[in-house]
Amino acid sequence: MFQQDQEIFNILLETVSEGVIIVDNHQKIMEVNTATKDIFGYAKEEFTGKDLNLLIPSDYHNIHTKYFEKFVKRGKRRKMGEAIDIYGLKKDGTIFPVEVELNPFSIYNKTYVIALIKDVSEKKEIEKNLMLRTKALESARNGILITDASKYDNPVIYFNSAFQNLTGYSDSEILNHNCRFLQGKDRDQKPLKKLREAIKNGESCQATLRNYKKDGTMFWNDLYVFPITNSNGMVTNFIGIQNDVTLRKKVEDERHHLSTIFDESLNEIYVFDIETLKFINVNYGAQKNIGYSLKELKKMTPLDIKPNDNKVEFKNTIDVLLKKNVEKVEFETIHQRKDGTKYPVEVHLQLSKLAEKNVFVAIILDITERKDYTKKLENKVEERTQQLKTALGKEKELNELKTKFLSLVSHEFKTPLSGILTSSQLLSKYQLTEHQEKRNKHIKTITDKVHFLNNILNDFLSIEKLETGKVNYTFNHFKLSKVVNEVVYNSNMLLKENQHINYPENIDDLSLYQDEKIIQLIFSNLLHNAIKYSPEGAVIDLHIKQDRKFTSLTIKDNGIGIPEKDQKNIFKRYFRAENVINTQGTGIGLNIAKNHLENLGGSIQFKSKENIGTTFIITIPNTAK
Repeated sequence: MFQQDQEIFNILLETVSEGVIIVDNHQKIMEVNTATKDIFGYAKEEFTGKDLNLLIPSDYHNIHTKYFEKFVKRGKRRKMGEAIDIYGLKKDGTIFPVEVELNPFSIYNKTYVIALIKDVSEKKEIEKNLMLRTKALESARNGILITDASKYDNPVIYFNSAFQNLTGYSDSEILNHNCRFLQGKDRDQKPLKKLREAIKNGESCQATLRNYKKDGTMFWNDLYVFPITNSNGMVTNFIGIQNDVTLRKKVEDERHHLSTIFDESLNEIYVFDIETLKFINVNYGAQKNIGYSLKELKKMTPLDIKPNDNKVEFKNTIDVLLKKNVEKVEFETIHQRKDGTKYPVEVHLQLSKLAEKNVFVAIILDITERKDYTKKLENKVEERTQQLKTALGKEKELNELKTKFLSLVSHEFKTPLSGILTSSQLLSKYQLTEHQEKRNKHIKTITDKVHFLNNILNDFLSIEKLETGKVNYTFNHFKLSKVVNEVVYNSNMLLKENQHINYPENIDDLSLYQDEKIIQLIFSNLLHNAIKYSPEGAVIDLHIKQDRKFTSLTIKDNGIGIPEKDQKNIFKRYFRAENVINTQGTGIGLNIAKNHLENLGGSIQFKSKENIGTTFIITIPNTAK
């Protein structure tokens, strides 16, 4: 009966692309299609009536028989080969993986099974390769991630365990996110611009970036990114391979730091070959001091800069290092610069390694200053001795000044006080009206002496202010004639018998912007001196000139003059010329005048001849600055 529908079976069998095998309930092959012949390599007549075990490896016969019997009893469709591995056996003995779908059916009270056979060798090979590649990615020590370039923002679709272990982020924090999260807030790095441009253009790129782990720890990521394209040349994915180079970067930074120290050291550092003795490297400090460029030095040896040594002597010096008798040699020698000048140096020489090559490293100290130390010390001692002598001289001078000052104060105060006391006592005796002239004489004496003492005290106060820098100048505009009138008026009361002051001409329109009180003080001091040191009947001339910037005041007398040997000291405080010792005075008036004038930007000069007279000229800026 089975043969009656043979034609229909043939049509159905040949339309199926998988191999089709029909067996009875005893696993006898009833029919196969052409695809089955191709899969197993048998001719059609070699299948018919044969046991199904013909197509199954012998190791699986027992298992297969038990399984087939259970399947027939259940009578349900079943697919095999997805959950477990199923293998077929070709005519040539080749064992290959297959997927089998079993479909039971009954016809004319007989049970049959249709087995759909698919050769999955290629699929399994692909899966195997994919599995191997996945394992390779997972076992890689470098962090690896894959992004989907076809999706918005190029999200991560795959990462290996090394990537996760390095960064510390969870699956949800990595997948479907752009990998910029690795930069945190540090997104202005210069290499990022290059990386973004490469991704935009679908190009490969290498960049070293600062990345941050989930816990915030920064690490240096040496990232290599390359695109994956489809058959149409479209970029579908990017693969990123990252390498933690933090340690390498640290080593590079340390090496760069050491290199910077080498180059920027002010000491001279030379590296030279132990055999040829030629310089290999010389730092900037040495090049600067010795005067040769590095290019020139690389053609030279230490002997070229050591004019006092020969090769034999130098070899003997370094031989102890080569024999490793000592770790370092120290000695002093002379170096010669390119310009021919020589200087003493202290050499610290030792063996070292440069790229597995033995070299000498010499650190050179220029000891010119040290060699000059003794001379400098002697000069310093001499200088300090001189300073001490000067200080002692000044102290002696100060003590003399103090003695002179006390003597001066004693004399200058005692004399007028005695006059005041005497006049006061005499006043009490002149009580009658006819004694008025005598009373007036003593009152004038008391007034003059008090005025004199007041001037002395004002001078002392001026000295104290000048020394402590407490002088506060008050500047204002004033007519010069006003100051001259007040000074001349007050001075007229001091004039001796028949003395006369020639008033300056044409000064009504002259004015200054200065400290009026100080100008008056200076003018008064000079005019009072002229009166004091001029004889009775003498004439004192006053002259004033003014240009655009300065005003000069000249006071000329015909008095006793200043001895030539005393003129150099005339402005020193408390100094009095030998020809005025018996005349009242403090010796500080000219010192005060000179200091005030210098503070105001002015100056004072004089010319004098003993017994002929003295001329003082003061120059004052028209406008204070």
